[in-house]
Amino acid sequence: MMARWRVAGLVVGLVAVGVLLFAWVLHASIVNHWLAVHTGTVNEAGPYYGFWSGFGSDLAEFGLIGVVSTGVYHIVKKYNCHEPGCWRVGVHPAAGGQFLLCYRHHPDFQGKRPTHDLIQKLHQDHLANEAAIHSELAKLHGLVASPGPSSGDPIVEQ
Repeated sequence: MMARWRVAGLVVGLVAVGVLLFAWVLHASIVNHWLAVHTGTVNEAGPYYGFWSGFGSDLAEFGLIGVVSTGVYHIVKKYNCHEPGCWRVGVHPAAGGQFLLCYRHHPDFQGKRPTHDLIQKLHQDHLANEAAIHSELAKLHGLVASPGPSSGDPIVEQ
C-alpha cells in the first residue's frame, strides 16, 4: 500500500517538474530575466556585484538552515517509533528498552491505546518478574555466602 503512494508521489513530482520546464522553455526570456534580477546576476555596478550583495550573501544562511534541519531530523529519528515508515513518537520501550515504539506498533498494546486495566496488568506482571528475579538472587546469595569447607579441612568426595 505504501509503495503505491510513493510511486504515485514520484509520478506527480516528475510531471510537475516537466510542466515547469516546458513553461520555462515557452517563456525563456521572461523567466531568465526574472531569475537574473532576483539572484542579483544582472550587471549593476560591476560583474556579479548584485549577486554577492543579494542572493550570494545568503549562501551562509542556507548552510545554517541545512545544519539546523539535519539536527532536527536526527532528533526526530532518535525519538520516533522504530517501526519502519512510522512517524509517531515512540515512548513505549520494547525488547528490554532496545526499541522505542508507539502504541500502534508495541506488541503489548495490539494497536490500541493502553487502557487503565492493561497498564495495571502489565505493572503486576512486571512486579511479579522483579520478585522472581530477586528471590533467585537471594537463593544464589545464600549459596555463595554459606560457609564451605575451610582451607585446612579435608575435602570429602562423594
